[in-house]
Amino acid sequence: MDKAQSIIAGLGGKDNISTVEACITRIRAVVNSVDAVSEEALRESGAFGVVVQANNVVQVVVGPEAEDIVERMG
Repeated sequence: MDKAQSIIAGLGGKDNISTVEACITRIRAVVNSVDAVSEEALRESGAFGVVVQANNVVQVVVGPEAEDIVERMG
């Protein structure tokens, strides 16, 4: 499984992702359920960090390849 697919899985799958965008070194996703997100799986996929914010926003810190990963998540 490539990094983009691993991140999708860590975010709870495509059905759990409402929107996703790249923001410099982070992937910012709005998810339907934060409970479906696995921080451990995201870290195993290569994320340097995971930040869960209010309103079901999850930021996955991946470094400068964020935009490329988001394109492959498409």
